Amino acid sequence: MAAASDISPQSSYIQHHLVHLNNVGSKQNVIADFSVFNYDSAFWSLLMGLVVIFVLRRAAVHATSGVPNRFQMAVEILVDWVQDQAKSVVPNAQSLKFIAPLGLTVFLWILLMNVLDLLPVDGLGWIFMQTGLGAQEGDQLYYHRILPTADINIPMGMSLGVLLLMFYYGIKIKHPGGFVKELFTAPFVSNGAVAVILLAPVNFLLNLIEYAAKSVSLGMRLFGNMFAGELVFMLIALLGGAWTGFNGASIGLGIGHVLAGSVWAIFHILIVLLQAFIFMMLTLVYLGQAHEGH
Repeated sequence: MAAASDISPQSSYIQHHLVHLNNVGSKQNVIADFSVFNYDSAFWSLLMGLVVIFVLRRAAVHATSGVPNRFQMAVEILVDWVQDQAKSVVPNAQSLKFIAPLGLTVFLWILLMNVLDLLPVDGLGWIFMQTGLGAQEGDQLYYHRILPTADINIPMGMSLGVLLLMFYYGIKIKHPGGFVKELFTAPFVSNGAVAVILLAPVNFLLNLIEYAAKSVSLGMRLFGNMFAGELVFMLIALLGGAWTGFNGASIGLGIGHVLAGSVWAIFHILIVLLQAFIFMMLTLVYLGQAHEGH
């Protein structure tokens, strides 16, 4: 392990910004560590969830049967769009009463969490430093990461919620006996008793792998894209951090910082929207597949 003096200021800056405001004051070193609680991710994810609930409730309370205003019209267009997407993949009309609103909530929630990545990297960190929240490290900003979807715990927690709903609808639609039977008799189907017994362990293993792959890929896809986008913003921030005064190099780096940050922010808007849409659609597809048999 390299000594602290061997770490460049640029590496130190990025490493510092990858540490959450948590109960241990350091990075989470393993994928699943239930002793670590990231206060910043929990705060911002809950806040964005409350914003979604507030907006949708406001739209429902103030909805009129007459000529809608722009806000009501925008919400109705969004609701109809998600409803159409859900109808195309979920065959059960009764389940749509829950799954369609779930898809809308997931889309808006992830969208708002992703949008936080467009805020200045050090802006809120500086604000929280002034308020005395977090743990200080020398003269650097207090630990605080604003982007919940770049914290693996948040996307994986959401994907585990989708996995539980897959189990729920699989058992509800196929009944407990049919659900368990399908685990051992599909995807390889055989009419012979001996073949069924021999294929049962293989079918069960394949079904476990399928459920695990769906859950892991759903969460890791969102996490990987948002984490990579966050790193790019940090690298761009280093250009502005290299300012040493009014000289040619500093001015050039400053201009590059503004241009690169603007271009990446505009491009990142597409990523923000796309990742929210992909997570929503995969949630709908997986829950739709839970209604179907092999």
